Formats: sequence, structure tokens, C-alpha cells
Amino acid sequence: MTELSQIGLLQELPGERLTKLAQKMKRAEVAAGSPVVLQDEEGDHFYVVLRGLLAVSNKGALGPRRVLRPGDYFGEVALAMNVPRTASVTALTPTTVASCDRQTFDQFVRPLFADDE
Repeated sequence: MTELSQIGLLQELPGERLTKLAQKMKRAEVAAGSPVVLQDEEGDHFYVVLRGLLAVSNKGALGPRRVLRPGDYFGEVALAMNVPRTASVTALTPTTVASCDRQTFDQFVRPLFADDE
């Protein structure tokens, strides 16, 4: 939970809701060079970066579109808009991510985006 409280987006969650979200999220270690998500696949999880660096890229583009660092998140577009993944995300270094499924995203994270509109 302490790690999740460092994620800017999730800092808006009250402590009790953040605790419940943390209990539902799963940690995963990703080896350097391994993809976490691939462009055009179905989006079924939301991810936050806890450790490491990841490259966001699009098919046919030269080089990464951007680099994700601890505190960043990804996967929300596919879940919020119900569209295939809009980019691939690949670990540049050994990386730790935490993820949650669509149901958990809808319950805890999606409302945070609605507040921005």
C-alpha cells in the first residue's frame, strides 16, 4: 500500500479505499526486454510502475514514444474506453509492476478519471 500511495493518481483515494485497492492488486516482476502489454491486444488490466523503466511504443514507430518510471501508470485507456491496447509497453530494466483487473479498475480507479472531466 505504501508504494501505491506514491502513485500520483492514486493519492486522491482515501486511505481505506487505497487499502482495499492494494489488497486486490497483484505484483509482478518483469525481466528487461519483456513486454507487459502489446498494442492491439484486448485490455484487461491496469498497471502501476513500482520499480524500473518501461518503454511505450507504437507499431511502425522508430524508438519509444515515452519512458515510464516508478509512479507512472498505464493500461487505463483500453479499460476506460473499451478499446484494444493503443501501444505496447516493454520493460527496459528489471521492473516491478502492480496490476488490477477490469472489475477492480472500474470500482476504484475509473472514478478518479471521471473527476478530471
